[in-house]
Amino acid sequence: MRKILALILVGVMLTATLIMVGCGGAQSTTSSNEKSIKVGVSMPTKSLQRWNQDGSNMEAKLKEKGYQVDLQFAENKVETQVSQIENMITKGAKVIVVGAIDGSALSSVLDEAKSAGCAIIAYDRLIMNTDAVNAYATFDNFSVGKIQGQYIEEKLGLKEGKGPYNFEIATGPLDDNNVVYFFNGAMEVLKPYIDKGQLVVKSGQVTREQCATPNWDEAKAQERMDNIITASYTSNKIDAVLCSNDSTSLGVQSALKSAGYGSADKPMPIVTGQDANIANVKAIVSGQQAMSVFKDTRALADQVVKMVEAMVNKQEPEVNDTTTYNNGKKVIPSFLCKPQFVDKSNYKTLLIDSGYYKESDLK
Repeated sequence: MRKILALILVGVMLTATLIMVGCGGAQSTTSSNEKSIKVGVSMPTKSLQRWNQDGSNMEAKLKEKGYQVDLQFAENKVETQVSQIENMITKGAKVIVVGAIDGSALSSVLDEAKSAGCAIIAYDRLIMNTDAVNAYATFDNFSVGKIQGQYIEEKLGLKEGKGPYNFEIATGPLDDNNVVYFFNGAMEVLKPYIDKGQLVVKSGQVTREQCATPNWDEAKAQERMDNIITASYTSNKIDAVLCSNDSTSLGVQSALKSAGYGSADKPMPIVTGQDANIANVKAIVSGQQAMSVFKDTRALADQVVKMVEAMVNKQEPEVNDTTTYNNGKKVIPSFLCKPQFVDKSNYKTLLIDSGYYKESDLK
């Protein structure tokens, strides 16, 4: 009887040990599998503050979830971005997040990604002419332009019939599909005032093509505004400039200051922007720039991480727009985060108190 009891006890202990080993092994395998999932993040350039922030935000949040992250910046060279994405596919990325340099130049490489079973999230810029894009995460880009237009409308008193005011436009590159939305949103507000003569564009440059800035390049924005001032404003002052983002805004500000704006008898025009970059927030505080559109990249990164997790788990990602963004092949399910204006009256609440920047960043 004792021998039988001993054998039973040994059997129970052995079974318990095997169960424990089996559970531990299963947990270890699951953890290992989770950590082996690769996510590629392809950003356009390091030369603009916002892309550095976007890339680092996503990398940190994805790593917190246990993913291996391959973050690459293509320095505004399409061929480099294509090569980097090809590399991510070869390395076995399950999801690739792409902030496109040229939204119409990636269809072939993304078709490769689709064939390899890789899901694609278009980040902030819509990728055109491919059905390989699974989802789009961005801000409401039409609203970005509309916010800029409404700010100019309010500050100039256009609704009350004030004017005429001299007005110019500096927008972004023709190969960035977002510019279509920025421009259309702003012009929905401002074009009626141009048509009525309350806003006068002395340069005559009012189309998106005429007002484009290649690669959002600050120096090119400055050069174009220098030419406009020389040709059209030697004896007239500019009252407002619609700048679609912060780099074009800085270029325009440099041209204006070179022409004598920013003094007590020749104040800066109302100059808009987008992204609330540190240099531009400093310009807002000092009165060189009127406003910027704040797009909290932390919120966008959070949404992208949710999308990645859904795709890895073969689930549908959360979206809030299924009609607006047609890339020429299909309407891309999208999640649009909400932008808001920032100016001298609210920058502390939006940017400092929220922890987006430190007070010392703006010194």
